[in-house]
Amino acid sequence: MPCVLYIEDNKDNRALVRRVLLAEDFDVLLADSAEEGIRVALERQPDLILMDVNMPGMDGHTATERLRALDAVRNIPIVALTANVMRGDREKALGAGMDGYIQKPIDVDRFPNEIRRYMNAERSAR
Repeated sequence: MPCVLYIEDNKDNRALVRRVLLAEDFDVLLADSAEEGIRVALERQPDLILMDVNMPGMDGHTATERLRALDAVRNIPIVALTANVMRGDREKALGAGMDGYIQKPIDVDRFPNEIRRYMNAERSAR
């Protein structure tokens, strides 16, 4: 069963993503801060990390840069899941080391396949 870690400070967003992915047979780990997300990533080494960009304290860009610096989790795909949709936001996420970018609000019908696509792309790259 593929495992996804979702790092997000908003409880409602975490609940929605969890519900959608569980219905599609994903194992879902949740973290409500970047710091907790880094800890969970190191402990559980998920197949993919969904990263909110705007969080109090450490933001998603900084968290991604920190994860990329850690050998144990460096190659796990990280996908921004964000409401940031201004010009340059996608490029900023990719520049921080993220592998992809999904806009909120999610399309619940397309979302699980988007996640699978990012997981398969990473497997193909190995």
